[in-house]
Amino acid sequence: MRKTLIVYYSRKGENYYDGSIRNLEKGNTERVAEMIAGLTGGDLFEVETAKPYAEGYRDCVEQAKIEWQENIRPALKKTLESLEAYDTVFVGYPNWFSTMPMAMFTFLEKYHWEGKRILPFCTSEGSGLGRSEQDIKKICVGATVQPGLAVHGASAANAQAQVEAWVKQSL
Repeated sequence: MRKTLIVYYSRKGENYYDGSIRNLEKGNTERVAEMIAGLTGGDLFEVETAKPYAEGYRDCVEQAKIEWQENIRPALKKTLESLEAYDTVFVGYPNWFSTMPMAMFTFLEKYHWEGKRILPFCTSEGSGLGRSEQDIKKICVGATVQPGLAVHGASAANAQAQVEAWVKQSL
């Protein structure tokens, strides 16, 4: 039986949130990923870097900016053996520099995507999906990348109706 996977990167701790820096116990993208898992019954997989990002928001941004500018692929704490069991993969991330965090590039480049359906979703404070859908299409050759969902990060905890409408429309 084919299954659904919800793979995501999310930042806990200090985040930019509705115009200020706040400490989040759970990242915004993780909240949305959990909603999708609840709606689809899919498996959740959190992408984590082997070396954690700086705890402070501004220091994290600087670290992520260097990765982005230098096209660095950070090592991951763990990966999946394969995606063979999955035909639908939701790919979630915060919008960093108008695309995904570089850790998501590391993850996506590891796998064969032929015949998979990808549904991107991101959280941001106003940047939407940026160019992330185009980046996913370049990386995930052979996959069908459907239109994604952008959720305002500060509203993520209350986005159930928005997420449910998108999931129903997409599946």
